[in-house]
Amino acid sequence: MSNGDNDGPPRPSAVRWRVFALACGASFLLYLHRYSWNIVGPKLQEEFQLSHTQSNILFSLFYYTYAGGQVPSGVVIDRFGPHRFLSVSIIAWSAALVALGRTRQLPVLGACRFLFGAAQAGCYPALTKVTRNWFPPSIRTTVQGLVASGAGRSGAALSPILLGTVLLGWCGLSWQSALGVFGLAGAAFGVTFWATFRNTPAEHPGVNAAERKLISSESPSVTPRALGPFPVCRAVRNRSVWFFLAQQFLDAGSDVVFVSLIGAYFLQARGFDIGKTGWLASLPLWGGALGGIAGGWLNDRTIALTGNRRWSRSGVGFVGKLIGCAMLPLVVRSSDGLTAGLVLMTAKFFGDWSQPTTWGSCTDLGGRHSATMFSVINTAGTFGGVVMPPLFGALLDHFTSKAEVAGRLVRTTDWNPLFLLLAAMYLGSGICWLLMDCTRTLDDGDESAPL
Repeated sequence: MSNGDNDGPPRPSAVRWRVFALACGASFLLYLHRYSWNIVGPKLQEEFQLSHTQSNILFSLFYYTYAGGQVPSGVVIDRFGPHRFLSVSIIAWSAALVALGRTRQLPVLGACRFLFGAAQAGCYPALTKVTRNWFPPSIRTTVQGLVASGAGRSGAALSPILLGTVLLGWCGLSWQSALGVFGLAGAAFGVTFWATFRNTPAEHPGVNAAERKLISSESPSVTPRALGPFPVCRAVRNRSVWFFLAQQFLDAGSDVVFVSLIGAYFLQARGFDIGKTGWLASLPLWGGALGGIAGGWLNDRTIALTGNRRWSRSGVGFVGKLIGCAMLPLVVRSSDGLTAGLVLMTAKFFGDWSQPTTWGSCTDLGGRHSATMFSVINTAGTFGGVVMPPLFGALLDHFTSKAEVAGRLVRTTDWNPLFLLLAAMYLGSGICWLLMDCTRTLDDGDESAPL
């Protein structure tokens, strides 16, 4: 006689999917808060009478501490785990966001940007560790795509809508009060993360033996304290690491446009009000979110079909950047704002489907040092965030003309050279993907064995 469920082995518990939800929440908040600059930046530029260059320098202060915090964060996370580190980080960057709206002094605004960057620096190295500890390689890139691109880019896409269209437009809040709403939501999530997350399945009381076996069957358990130091010499000798660094510099440097300038583009170049700008500025970011989900699935699917991890990673990264490069010049020829938004959405879809490829390649190259590897690569990206905003601002100022209309000084900016530069950066990023070999792992002194 059958006893139903008692006859077979116990089913795995589903704690890993609750961890997945927490990881998505952290990624969502990171981008929701970071991309608020699309609305806040033009407000500050107007209130403080800043040029494009000055506004972009203020924006870029975030990347100085974001870059400086990457590798130290990764080392700490690899050694002690992401639990407490990530919880405190979320609360800290939420506080910095609120503080940004509570000062009228330019130096204090700069200090808030520094703090915001420092607090966000360890988030994605930590989430890389979360996906490595809680999910097997067979689905890891798909999970990373959903976390980084699905949840993260959705937060980015909703940021101008919630901040500009809803809180400022519909609710009539000041931008300072709207940032307060964002910050309180972040602090509440940070407390929730602290209370419910654990570093590994072995540390979580809700994980049963079947779930631990399911995860560990493909992903060997390595306790954080068992790790040795990051193999710096092997990383320096690994040619793929250098191409990866160059790729990330170009990728993150180009993404600055979508973080800081798209709102100003629709406000200033296309003449939309704050309500319409909110949802138009979100279109490219929705494209990025969908592209990242598609890219994560495509990575895992291509690897499964071909058995070739190296060319699956490189191929997905190259093709996405190439198509994105081809789309960006079409923004120049767009006759209206909506068409420009849709073209940017398409470019971002293909450009961002390489984002989970970046996560997966960091996991492949770094092995047990995956969080530190991600930190090293992300540091190169943040250098792009440091260098490119002032360059973009100077480019826009160079193509800005001034004229007196009805006794009032009017500035007109040609944005087309910016999008052509962006296309060139996409192409360079794609070429770097072709030259990378993600299977040259740093684990165990063997640079040739795949993970």
